[in-house]
Amino acid sequence: MSHADLTPPYGGRLTGRQPAGTERAAALERAARLPRLRLSERSLCDAVCLGSGAYSPLAGFMGRADYAAVLDDMRLTSGLIWPIPITLPVTVDEWASLRGTDAVALEAPGGSLLGILDVDDVFETQPQREAEIVYRTTDPAHPGVAAVLSAPPLALAGPMTLLDVPDFGFPDEYRTPAQTRAVFQDLGWKTVVGFQTRNPVHRAHEYLQKVALETVDGLLLHPLVGLTKDDDIPADVRMTCYRTLLAKYYPPRRVVLSIFPAAMRYAGPREAVLHAIARKNYGCSHFIVGRDHAGVGSYYGTFDAQRMFDDIEDELGISILRFDNASWCNVCESMVTDKTCPHGAGDRVTLSGTKVREMLRSGRRPPPEFSRPEVADILIAAMARKGETASAG
Repeated sequence: MSHADLTPPYGGRLTGRQPAGTERAAALERAARLPRLRLSERSLCDAVCLGSGAYSPLAGFMGRADYAAVLDDMRLTSGLIWPIPITLPVTVDEWASLRGTDAVALEAPGGSLLGILDVDDVFETQPQREAEIVYRTTDPAHPGVAAVLSAPPLALAGPMTLLDVPDFGFPDEYRTPAQTRAVFQDLGWKTVVGFQTRNPVHRAHEYLQKVALETVDGLLLHPLVGLTKDDDIPADVRMTCYRTLLAKYYPPRRVVLSIFPAAMRYAGPREAVLHAIARKNYGCSHFIVGRDHAGVGSYYGTFDAQRMFDDIEDELGISILRFDNASWCNVCESMVTDKTCPHGAGDRVTLSGTKVREMLRSGRRPPPEFSRPEVADILIAAMARKGETASAG
């Protein structure tokens, strides 16, 4: 089986650049002579996604023409659909210190070398307009809007070279798109469904994944581990949940657990499109979009993200699996959605996120129809540790 059996990358090829051998050594020598720019956590995530090929066909941070085209038409200047600007904000002082250079060495937030950006443009962004178009709101209480409005007013653009990749704390689960494609090839998969998550997998998620697995060769469980909101469950806790769940409840050669090193933007429908494009680059032929995908608060309608694909799915070249809310029905004695069950809400096991957090904080497991007990125990222990730390502080 060849890579050609898998769905092609978005735009036809992976554009990430990670040199090896003598080419990498020469790039490291070059980086040592360049002025350095320290990235924020968000820009670090974007740089890794660009350099690894996850954001193909982008080869680097967007210039002004692509930025304008994405805001005006949700497309790149090449004509390809692209939903969200991927820019590198810099302060006026930072740009003043870099002025005159045609390249900069990019540093991770901790100061380690990440890569090189060959600068071919610097321009002023339009934060208010970007927020209104991408997030459908300019409310600074929205975390994605807050990030856009608080970012520096200038953006550097140009192709980038990734020299050192942080594994985000999960060396066994970090893979580039080229590497996931190689894994799928070794497993003999041709059709792969991707599942995006920034939460522990509960029974409804498990149901959706397994329904999808009935129709494809394999599942890429692809949790986002980059920058998230402070009140989201930490990535290390979530990864423990995923490993535990997969070891006991999933067939081992039908699922690959790999991390997605992106930052969450909470941009709802537009971010759902970005997530689908990235998973196509990782080798997925199908992508699950459930309720309120990439949403936050009440900024987006429950199924706005699914409707976003109605006119663009064929052009994107990835099959979108649209799922309704799933839950356990006590009458059917199985996981159901409104599409498969005639019974009302009173017959179903549904819990709000607030209620689940209350139960976990008090050391009580949610019903097994809602969450696997092993997952609940991991979350209970994590919340207990968090409470002890807060008390000690």
